[in-house]
Amino acid sequence: MTKIIKLLMGMVISLLITGSTEAQQVLRFEDAIQVASQHSPDIKRVRLSMERSEQLLIAQRASLKSNISFTVNPLQYTHDRAFDEYNNQWYTKDNLSSLGAFTISQPLIWTDGRVSLTNQLRWQNSYSEVNDIRNKNFTNNLYLQYDQPLFTYNRTKQVLQELELGLENAQLSFAMQMLNLERMVAQNFFNVHQRQMSLQISQEEYANQLKSYETIKNKVEGGLSALEELYQAELNLANSRSGLQNAEVALDNAKDQFKVQIGLDIFEDIAVLANVNLDSVPVDLPQAIDMGLANRLEIRQRQIDIQNAQFDMIQTKSINEFKGNLSVQVGLFGDNEKLPQLYESPTDNEQLALSLQIPIFDWGERKARIAAAEATIKTSELSLEDEKNNIVIGIREVYRSLLNLITQIGIAEQSQKNAQLTYDINYERYVNGDLTGMDLNLYQNQLSQSKNDYSNAMISYKLELLNMKIQTLYDWETRESVVPESKKK
Repeated sequence: MTKIIKLLMGMVISLLITGSTEAQQVLRFEDAIQVASQHSPDIKRVRLSMERSEQLLIAQRASLKSNISFTVNPLQYTHDRAFDEYNNQWYTKDNLSSLGAFTISQPLIWTDGRVSLTNQLRWQNSYSEVNDIRNKNFTNNLYLQYDQPLFTYNRTKQVLQELELGLENAQLSFAMQMLNLERMVAQNFFNVHQRQMSLQISQEEYANQLKSYETIKNKVEGGLSALEELYQAELNLANSRSGLQNAEVALDNAKDQFKVQIGLDIFEDIAVLANVNLDSVPVDLPQAIDMGLANRLEIRQRQIDIQNAQFDMIQTKSINEFKGNLSVQVGLFGDNEKLPQLYESPTDNEQLALSLQIPIFDWGERKARIAAAEATIKTSELSLEDEKNNIVIGIREVYRSLLNLITQIGIAEQSQKNAQLTYDINYERYVNGDLTGMDLNLYQNQLSQSKNDYSNAMISYKLELLNMKIQTLYDWETRESVVPESKKK
């Protein structure tokens, strides 16, 4: 009879665990991270931001190469009336022309200058009433031009550097988001694991209550126990069944949140397989602090903020500055009624132009803007120091927490053993009639709570060890560095 009861009890618990006969996907932590890195909405957004920065840098580098263009004005016709002041009379003129221009332009990143070669071919047919002459001819202007800004900063080079820093910053943000994703996935992963453990504990409790119920029922039917003990056993069994259902609901809710976070179909049935039975991992605090200060991505981001602030200072100093521009042009100009004879008698064209912009008085605008930019730089430098202090504080907090959790795990493990022994002893007293069902239920609750406490302590230690890995970018279990590729560059 007892074997049949145990078999039926096992079948009931099995149905309560699975809830369905559909295939269940079992995920390890590494599997969850892999799925989340591909399907997490947060990762997708950061990856798109990084791709945008990368494409902007590619575009800027492409703009530094030779630009070849061809401009065509196939037809332009004008017919209008004008006044000739010299002859004091009105006259009519018309003009029909076509124009084509071929240009090769090359920016120079070293000097912020630009050199260009242009060939401009033009045909025109014009008539004027002033001298009653119609003119048909071809003209061609071939010239080489160089433009060079003077007494100012290299804008081309700075834009390129800003975009390079922007890409590096986006890569750092992506790497940090991946680390943050690992932390969040771990929290939800182990939350599902904890709910699975709670469900298992509730199943064991339900099995114990069912066993107690059958025992007291047989004793009541045999006249060995009072009827009120059976009522108490029924109440304990009902409460245990309710607790088991609550554990199932909590597990399903945790699974849904986990599936949404990593990007799985919410209708897919999953279970997690976690290994939390690890020995304590030694962590050297001075080494951890050194690694955190050397590897943390936030420090490099604060350094990038300082560099960007310095770039802003350079731009600010260019406001109302003394600057100039030098333009040099040399070329050949030819004109003829016949195209093949354009350069029978060419004309040399030379042009040299120097322009200067000399500020006189700006009412203190430039000085005030420079002071504001200096304040921004100092703020960024303070943020860098604060970041370093926060990193050290964070590592020390995690280190202390790890030491405390090791102690808590030992206490929780011993408490679980004691609770199990206490329950076994008092169950025998219950069977012998020396203990009421209400008292036994207290020991059962104590046993379930101690099992949950032990499981939670192990999970907390696992999460805190992962937190130390993220804080230092070093895996203390495998003794390997986890510095992202963006940091290595």
